[in-house]
Amino acid sequence: MDRRGRRVARVGAVLLGVAIASLGCRGEPRTPLLFVSNEGDGTVSVIDLGSQSVVATVEVGTRPRGLGLSPDGSRLYVALGADDAIGVVDTESLALVETLGAGSDPEAFAVHPETGHLYVSNEDEGTATVLDPSSGEHLAVIPVGIEPEGVACSPRGDRVLVTAESTSTVHVIAVPEHEEVGVVLVGARPREAAFTPDGERAYVTSEIAGEVALLDLARGEVAHKVKLEGTNAKPKGAVLLPERGELFVTTGRGNSIEVLDAETLEHRASIPVGKRVWGLAPSPDGTLLFSADGLDDAVSVVDVATRERLTQIPVGERPWGLAVLER
Repeated sequence: MDRRGRRVARVGAVLLGVAIASLGCRGEPRTPLLFVSNEGDGTVSVIDLGSQSVVATVEVGTRPRGLGLSPDGSRLYVALGADDAIGVVDTESLALVETLGAGSDPEAFAVHPETGHLYVSNEDEGTATVLDPSSGEHLAVIPVGIEPEGVACSPRGDRVLVTAESTSTVHVIAVPEHEEVGVVLVGARPREAAFTPDGERAYVTSEIAGEVALLDLARGEVAHKVKLEGTNAKPKGAVLLPERGELFVTTGRGNSIEVLDAETLEHRASIPVGKRVWGLAPSPDGTLLFSADGLDDAVSVVDVATRERLTQIPVGERPWGLAVLER
C-alpha cells in the first residue's frame, strides 16, 4: 500500500473509532456532528463525523461567525453580526427555528454551562450583552473595551472573559453579579480566550502582536507569554487539551496550527493546514482537531497524536467558527 493509501486507511480507522464510541444506547449510530459557520454565504454546514461528509446546510443569516451549543445540546446558537442577532438552530431537525436580538454587531459569545445564558460581545458598542435565550431578554449590558470580540466562560461559571481588540485588554466579569472586576493588558489585538479546567488561568491569543499569553486571574496579570515564530503568524483560535498538556493555536494567514506546552508555552510543533485558518475545535475524545480554513472553503481534520492533517472537508464560503455536538 502506498503512502496515500495508508493515509486514507488511517482516516477511515480514526473516524470509525469516533463512530463506534458514539453509538446510542440501543446500538443506533449517533455520531458526533461538527457545525461550521460560513460567513461568506450566510450558512452553517453540518458535518457528520462518522461519514466525514456534509449532511446539511442551514441558511441562518448575514455574516455568521461565533457558534455555541446549549448545555443540553438541543440548540446551536449562531452570532449573526450584520443582523444584530443570534440565530437558533434545532440540532435534531437542523433548521433555523428562531432569531434573537443581541445588540449591535455580535461577533462571538460564550454559553454559561449551567444557566445557558449567552454572553455576547457587541463589537460596535464596546459592550457585552447577557442574553437569556429562553425568553430573549437582555439581562445586562456591560461596558468593556473597544471592539470586543472573544468571549469565554469559566468551567465553574463564575467568571467571563471578554477580549477587546483596540484596547489590547481582557475584561474579567463576575457572574452572576455581571460586574467588571478586573482588566488585564495583553498584546495587540486579542482575539480569543480559553480557560484552564480549574478556572484559575486562561490563555489569550493576540493577533497583531503574534503572541499567546497565559493569564493568572487571581493576580490579574500575565504569567507567561510567547511570540509565535514566522512573520505571517496571526494567533486566533485556541484549544487546550489538558490530558496532553498542550495548547493548540491557529495562526490565520500563517496557515498552521501551532502546538505549545500548556504550562511553559514552549513551542512543540507546527502543523500545516489550510489557508487563513480561524476557528478550531477538538473531537469529543480529543484525538482529532478541526480547523476552519477560511480561504479554502474547507475544514481540515488533524490527527493530534501524529500531528498530521488527514484530510480536508469542503464546506461553505469562508468558514469561521466551529462547534462539536457529542450525541
